[in-house]
Amino acid sequence: MRNRVLLIGLSLIVLCPIGALAQEGDAEAGATVFKKCAICHVVDSDKNKVGPSLKGLFGRKAGTHPDFNFSSGMKEAGEGGLVWDEASLRDYLHNPKAKVKGTKMAFAGVKKDDEISNLIAYLKQYP
Repeated sequence: MRNRVLLIGLSLIVLCPIGALAQEGDAEAGATVFKKCAICHVVDSDKNKVGPSLKGLFGRKAGTHPDFNFSSGMKEAGEGGLVWDEASLRDYLHNPKAKVKGTKMAFAGVKKDDEISNLIAYLKQYP
């Protein structure tokens, strides 16, 4: 019994990094996913389009990019403590209207988890 518990514990330690890597995503594949977003957003400059620039998104409080007119729902989300990190962005990208009530973003969301992981990896290249 003791050996079985030890074996299970060692297996978890060995396998955990593999699971973490699966969530990291592929930035090159994320560039392809970003084409869906590029209609409204840029990532390589601070220029706003129909949507705010996504350059430097991680760590930014929701609803705060300069010179962009955010919805009251997005502003309230930021005032309520929403800061963009991998987890919050993953939720938002999956279903924007469920994550931020009253968002102006018309996009329905990215349904495939691997596409979201790839998109996040791509966005992280633009601090």
